[in-house]
Amino acid sequence: MTNRSERIEKAWNDAWGNGEVEAFRGLLADGYVRHSKSGTEDAESVIATIQAQHQAFPGLSTRIIHLVEQDDEMALHWESSGTHEGEFFDVAGTSRVVTVTGASFLRFEGDRIAEEWAVWDPREFLSAIGIWHLGNGAV
Repeated sequence: MTNRSERIEKAWNDAWGNGEVEAFRGLLADGYVRHSKSGTEDAESVIATIQAQHQAFPGLSTRIIHLVEQDDEMALHWESSGTHEGEFFDVAGTSRVVTVTGASFLRFEGDRIAEEWAVWDPREFLSAIGIWHLGNGAV
């Protein structure tokens, strides 16, 4: 594992796993953009998401399952787990344990993340809190 990989893994876990948003901010290049199915976000929007997750899921833990790095790109396969205690996605806390997996694909400028493509399925979260059943496609 390279120094950059180790730094990214630690800061990713500190930010997404412990809510230490400055760890995440320290990874980002000026003009950082995150792409996802719901659109594009800047650094401040992603940081607000991290903070909202930690309010809704006190004790949230995140771990990197796989990390692959090549040149100025990196792929992260991650898992987050926590108890849904507060509002998230306009859903009041359910006290259910939620585990969600996803992937983030990063492009670097030097040692900083310039772009991220985040892929995860919100239905996994909705199913875990009991308002979406993956088998029948109904809410």
